[in-house]
Amino acid sequence: MLEKTLERGQRAVVRASSEERVEALATGLWTYNDRSFLPHGSLKDGRGERQPIWLTTQPDAPNGAEVLFLTDGSSTENLEGFALCAILFDGHDEEAVTAARGQWSGLKEAGHEVTYWQQDDAGRWSQKA
Repeated sequence: MLEKTLERGQRAVVRASSEERVEALATGLWTYNDRSFLPHGSLKDGRGERQPIWLTTQPDAPNGAEVLFLTDGSSTENLEGFALCAILFDGHDEEAVTAARGQWSGLKEAGHEVTYWQQDDAGRWSQKA
């Protein structure tokens, strides 16, 4: 999803639940593919305005991101400035599913256009709602 975001010429913020998770995500973006990486930074790296992907635990978007990814149960009260917000969660973790359903319902009640996508066992995504 981050690759597609960058391909569209957009910037992203990935909000995690802890600094340890931010560091794990940063490591993953450097090593997920042996032929490439996704350019990114965090508070540790600084220069947020220059980072195509900003990893954080905070509600900021110093890179002017259009896309917000919420991970690990992180949430937001303000979607202003974002064209897209994706809530990412483990569909096999009932607690995470319940939390994501609550977020989805809250966003829908607030008047946001919401959709739900699910990945099957073969890795294909399909829209469910």
